[in-house]
Amino acid sequence: MATPLKGACIIGQSGGPSAVINASAYGVIKTALDNENITKVYGAHHGIKGVLNDQLLIMDEEDPKELERLLYTPSSALGSCRYKIADPDVDDTDYKRILEIFQKYDVRYFFYNGGNDSMDTCEKVSRYMAKVGYECNVIGVPKTIDNDLFGTDHCPGFASAAKYIATSFMEVSRDAHVYDTGMITIIECMGRHAGWLTAAAALANEMGDGPDFIYLPERDFDLDKFIADVTECYQKNGNCIVAVSEGIHYADGKFVSEAKTSATDGFGHAQLGGLAATLANLMKERTGAKVRGIELSLLQRCAAHCASGTDIAEAFEAGKVAVESAVAGITGKMVGFECDRTNNYVCKTKLFDLKEVANFEKKVPQEWINEAGNHVNKAFIDYCMPLIQGETMMVKENGLPRFCRLKKVFAK
Repeated sequence: MATPLKGACIIGQSGGPSAVINASAYGVIKTALDNENITKVYGAHHGIKGVLNDQLLIMDEEDPKELERLLYTPSSALGSCRYKIADPDVDDTDYKRILEIFQKYDVRYFFYNGGNDSMDTCEKVSRYMAKVGYECNVIGVPKTIDNDLFGTDHCPGFASAAKYIATSFMEVSRDAHVYDTGMITIIECMGRHAGWLTAAAALANEMGDGPDFIYLPERDFDLDKFIADVTECYQKNGNCIVAVSEGIHYADGKFVSEAKTSATDGFGHAQLGGLAATLANLMKERTGAKVRGIELSLLQRCAAHCASGTDIAEAFEAGKVAVESAVAGITGKMVGFECDRTNNYVCKTKLFDLKEVANFEKKVPQEWINEAGNHVNKAFIDYCMPLIQGETMMVKENGLPRFCRLKKVFAK
């Protein structure tokens, strides 16, 4: 085995936050602080933009007890960004700056914690460093509640969001059934092109309080069939609860959401929303029933109070393995998972090539969606249920969560 590189490391976070992204960051930070080959541990303030702007946080100067609270603190403690970095073969301006910063702080290890676009950034940085001959091992640490990263069985962040969604559906179901008058409830979940989060509402069905219908972007949306399904269910049962993914679309690819052109994020993705209200108004006009449209929106991303213990542990492990792999001389990879659910749930880490992961989206398998296209089947339940097991060990003060409070000392 070659002699490990000796130098500093940078951990950055990017994209949308989650309930456990900081658990992954803590996995990186703690493992790096304990490793004799890593001389300094820096956190990039607001992701890759923090590197470009020379805004690095000195993690060595943080209170170890506060750092440990990252395990149970939601959102991105180091700060996030949505910044589309160019291909280095087309425009290497940003990469020259990144190299300058790496040389300034003797950075030999770079870890980037994020989703599809973050893995794309990671791959480009890795490729550029190899091209210019600067020794720096680059490893991607997965994060996305959408669960759409290619290769890995699942992604840190998804399970906790799924647990929150299933729990919320159970609670809304109890609320919706309390009166002697009927109601139609339409709940919108996140998911632009992949319906993993919306499908997680089906977990509530296992407890007797789930949705009657689930509509995912993996199937074209048929408005007439939707109206017929919901109307029949309401007339038969006096109630109907529906889960819809924000990204459901017609056969021509057009989003059902009327807000599809309201804005885009830094990567050019449509900012969706307003779907539940749109469908609720439609069903009220068609049926005359009492109808509620609920958009879970940001609530489903950072619900650390409802985090999965399994998710927290696996998120930390992903960060830990990233550092161990980089020190062992590995670069250009993303840490992922492979799982066996044959008997008891067993999850192991596995490394995937960044170039294979970047910009590919993993969808809910068609065979996990029922023939009618309005619910999921047992295969999805068997896949998802093990992921939401276990509880958070979050500490509370005055009845409220005690989150991590970083000092955020900047390097000079």
